[in-house]
Amino acid sequence: MRLTQFTDYAIRLLIWLADHEPGCRITIGESAAFLDIPINHLTKIAHRLARENLLRSSRGRSGGLWLARRLGEITVGEVIRVTEPDFALVACMAGQACSLGERCKLVPSLDAALAAFLQVMDGITLEDIVLERRCVGASVGQTV
Repeated sequence: MRLTQFTDYAIRLLIWLADHEPGCRITIGESAAFLDIPINHLTKIAHRLARENLLRSSRGRSGGLWLARRLGEITVGEVIRVTEPDFALVACMAGQACSLGERCKLVPSLDAALAAFLQVMDGITLEDIVLERRCVGASVGQTV
């Protein structure tokens, strides 16, 4: 199993935002530069995460991005679920025909493995994976 680059970048963006004190608004440009992610790609990611109530954004002079919820309320499992296009680990899990048909009992095991993976990721919050909180290079003193 491999997570998409979209998910990888989404998790990085959330960690980057979580690394800042509440009240700090970080621009897409600052985030793209620090994370070394193309700004257009990061904009799409931020839009998806905002739509899923993981972050908030505002435009304008005092605009930027910030987390929509507390660090302990956002799990890595939730991020993975909202950013991954599908969890079909093999073609037959996506509904494609398999020449083995009923002779193969692998799919239930893969389903169980995926469920176990997501259960572990549901137990990990941003609070668990952020080392420190700071407000560097961002607009300070704005209420969130």
